[in-house]
Amino acid sequence: MLTRGLVLLAALVLLAGAAVPAQTNYLPISDVRPGMVGIGRTVFEGDRLEEFKVQVLGVLHNEIGPRRDLILARLEGGPLARTGVIAGMSGSPVYINGRLVGAVSYSLGEFATEPIAGITPIAEMIDAATLPAPRPRIARAELPSPATPEAVLASLRQAFTSARPFAESPADVRVSAAPGIDAGLGPMLRPIATPMTMSGFASGSGGQLGSLFRDMGFLPMAGAAQNVQSRNTAPAPLRPGDAIGVSLMNGDLAIGATGTVTEIDGNRVYAFGHPFYGLGPTRFPMTRANVIGVLPSLQSSTKIASPGSVVGTIQQDRATTIAGTLGQGPDLIPLTINLKSERGTSKTFKMGMVSDQLLTPLLAYSAINDVLNSYERQNGTASYAIRGTATVKKYGSIAFEDLFSGDQPSAAASAYIVAPINFVLRNSFEDVDLEAVTLDVDASEQPRSATLERAWIDGTRPKPGSTVTLKVLLRTYRGEQITKSVPVQIPPNASRSVSLMIADGTRLTQWENRELQVQPAQTRGLTQMMRVLNDVRKNNRLYVRLVTRDGGAVVKGESLAALPPSVLAVLEADRDSGNYRPLQSALQGAWEISTDYAVTGSRTLDIPLQD
Repeated sequence: MLTRGLVLLAALVLLAGAAVPAQTNYLPISDVRPGMVGIGRTVFEGDRLEEFKVQVLGVLHNEIGPRRDLILARLEGGPLARTGVIAGMSGSPVYINGRLVGAVSYSLGEFATEPIAGITPIAEMIDAATLPAPRPRIARAELPSPATPEAVLASLRQAFTSARPFAESPADVRVSAAPGIDAGLGPMLRPIATPMTMSGFASGSGGQLGSLFRDMGFLPMAGAAQNVQSRNTAPAPLRPGDAIGVSLMNGDLAIGATGTVTEIDGNRVYAFGHPFYGLGPTRFPMTRANVIGVLPSLQSSTKIASPGSVVGTIQQDRATTIAGTLGQGPDLIPLTINLKSERGTSKTFKMGMVSDQLLTPLLAYSAINDVLNSYERQNGTASYAIRGTATVKKYGSIAFEDLFSGDQPSAAASAYIVAPINFVLRNSFEDVDLEAVTLDVDASEQPRSATLERAWIDGTRPKPGSTVTLKVLLRTYRGEQITKSVPVQIPPNASRSVSLMIADGTRLTQWENRELQVQPAQTRGLTQMMRVLNDVRKNNRLYVRLVTRDGGAVVKGESLAALPPSVLAVLEADRDSGNYRPLQSALQGAWEISTDYAVTGSRTLDIPLQD
């Protein structure tokens, strides 16, 4: 009995020991006191870890959110005395008595005279990365018509808001600090700027993209980044303090942000200590990064780094951390541009873009615009003939085919491609996957434009039900005259007269909005949306519309012409539903006239009919 009791007691002791968690290597913020001294680790050059001294000044409570705290500390060592807090240090781990406290993540903004930093507690980083909250919906994109560069860029900018700390006044912050440290420091702290390396971009569009990233809190800079592979079956090991990259685009053009690893738990990686952009769930390539050196600056010192091979996937972009797993990187969206010049050259450009409803349209716009600007002249008249597709999983492809001519047409061509991509990725119906974008571009340094000068029909007054030949006269930019024709069928039930509207796409849209009350992009689902996107008017077309003065209606976004009075009465009775709008003019026919020019102009013909 005694032996059995000893065995039972030993088993209970073992079970009790198994239930007790192992001693944590993290120092809770409740144990942090002013005056404590610790060490931080980061890379100032190459891949060599270096230590710096950290002296705790105090704790700011409610600094980066309700019940979220920030440790205030002074940094010493290495180049910090002359550089201050360095952009790219975000995530550098800080240890006190060998226990991880958190990540260097905040600074006192620009022109600080000493390296005072905010440290995000490691517990808050881990907690934020395990939140099950889904990614919030963003504002639905509108489809600009026409898709001007200004309208598209405004839509892309509208989706972003600048990151900022929670504390906006000293009253928001409660302080536990050494004498001389007060709550006034709270609103001055900002996330350390994140270096954004842009490789291969020309100064023109690169500068425009850089300006947009700068508005988002990044420090864009040119860099000779190496080509980042989308997959790596043998990832290099990472250490806390190593430089880490977030790749947004790779290939012939590359964009990547740089920060520092805070903690590695198994295959789980935590970094930055502040958001990349607060996107929530993400699928971005996690890469190694090589620090070339530190650029000292009175405004903002910066690590100059280039991204390396992919070692995993960034899966969370939260208020206090970015986090992901080591291993295989995510699939990227291939963007292929085949550029053929009239000068006899032909080049193919290949890039991979992250799949993200906010960033993908921005990256695509910048890449297309940059390729066109880099290999064709940036100033003066030019022309681009565009063909291609953007493939949307489960819903087929958006087809591109158009011509852009004039001064700086590259921006207009880029907007034409990106506007529908932005629209479908930010739709309000469901999440969609963009699988690939492929473009063929024929470039010319000659203008290819024409103007509609005249429209007419031959012969006497036509009869209802007859076919007439509509002829149009175009005058090219060189003064040459070109005649085009199209057969037009007069409705058998037409009486007295009909009208023919001949116009370019922009003027036709304006006329339809005014005369037929057509509202653009009134879609009721992804299938209808894809149809609308594939019916976008083109610059190298003239559009012909035959109209009679018969009653019609727009029902659930679809135009219905020449409805019988009985049908109109039923629809009128349901007018309060909002799905019905009456029309005084009825659209009876539609035709297109293809040209080899970007054509502009409009004409209206009133055609009397025989009785």
